[in-house]
Amino acid sequence: MEAVWAIFILIGLMVFGVPVAWSFAGVLMYLIWVYEVGTATLLLQGFRSLDSVILLALPLFVLAGYLMQSGGVARRLIGFMELMVRGRKGGLGASLVLSSGVFGAISGTATAAVASIGTIMVDPLANRCYPRGYTSALLGLSSLLGILIPPSLTMILFGVVTRQSITALFAATLVPGILLLVGLIIFNRFMANRFLPDQDEAGAPAAVQGGGARIFGKALPALSMPVIILGGIYGGVFTPTEAAAVACVVAIFIGFFIYRDLTFAGLRDSFIEAGETTGTIIFILLFSFMIGRVLVAEGVPQDLTRAVAAVTDNSILILLLVNAFLVFVGMIMDDLSVTVVIAPLFMPLMNDAGVDPVHFGSIVACSVVIGANSPPVAPILYMACRIGKVSIHHAITPALQMIFFVALPIMIAVTFVPALSLAVPRMLGVH
Repeated sequence: MEAVWAIFILIGLMVFGVPVAWSFAGVLMYLIWVYEVGTATLLLQGFRSLDSVILLALPLFVLAGYLMQSGGVARRLIGFMELMVRGRKGGLGASLVLSSGVFGAISGTATAAVASIGTIMVDPLANRCYPRGYTSALLGLSSLLGILIPPSLTMILFGVVTRQSITALFAATLVPGILLLVGLIIFNRFMANRFLPDQDEAGAPAAVQGGGARIFGKALPALSMPVIILGGIYGGVFTPTEAAAVACVVAIFIGFFIYRDLTFAGLRDSFIEAGETTGTIIFILLFSFMIGRVLVAEGVPQDLTRAVAAVTDNSILILLLVNAFLVFVGMIMDDLSVTVVIAPLFMPLMNDAGVDPVHFGSIVACSVVIGANSPPVAPILYMACRIGKVSIHHAITPALQMIFFVALPIMIAVTFVPALSLAVPRMLGVH
């Protein structure tokens, strides 16, 4: 019962606007008081959990994302994606989805994709008769491709808290990410028939300047980054942590010497912003590790397993219940909270149900995509609406349509067809 109250306290603090890290701190204080836990040992265990080489990939990938924002990588990617879909109805919307997918394959974070892709794409889409509410919803959903298409900060956190292979988790979310990308493009093509019934989108897109060969040449350095990062990881050249460091070096080189958009002021700002973002995440991780220690010591995950087993022992119903709970919690809590606190609680239950931990990581990632764009909290959708300069009320209906017709079917398919998550890791020999 105390664990249930802890979750309600966490949700309540976040709803009332308390920063996420301090919401976790409040929950930790409650659990220490209820269970009378010794803080000295708990703090030591928490700091030891942060002493991880794998976790070093987190700040490095965050920094790489900010460097690519400042270095002009996003603008070149958008130009290339618009070139690919030029002249097709719904082409600009498709280029937004494709750009978010490729940018996600480099930065691994949804917020960077929203900021980088949204600031460039929203106004041109509005000028081509796309409703701003729809565009903001499409931006919010497609930005979450950064969680599914590796490298992914969410999967790094999941791997750290559950002690699973980061490389295997990266590979497990690749197929779901591609399915979401294709699904959003098809959905956008269908909706474009309503927005653009009597016109196509021929002509030079807003971000495209110059001929096709020139545009491709400008985009080639940016397109080389996911090849270098993912090729290096799965080719056994370097670990995910080393890949994050390589991504930073390559982003600085491209920004300074090839595109020449990255300045020393931009480099300084990127380091500052990455430090602030990483600091917040590390605080959340520290508190979540200690919360997890308390809950495990008190047998809460085992109690949860027994409670669900008392309701049903059918693995299909168990997976449906877990899916529903993850989506519900994701509507209220951010993706970090779901990943580092809620997901590990279900790990013993998933083991008893015969669900592979790497497969479960893919399920969690798919649920985050839905929860992050579902009211009342919907942090990514709110951010997309701010960039789209539109009230969230205009974005809720199209966002729910995309969730119902695209994201939710993909999550169900990933849940009940384990091969969608496990085939690639096994084929690459990383699981």
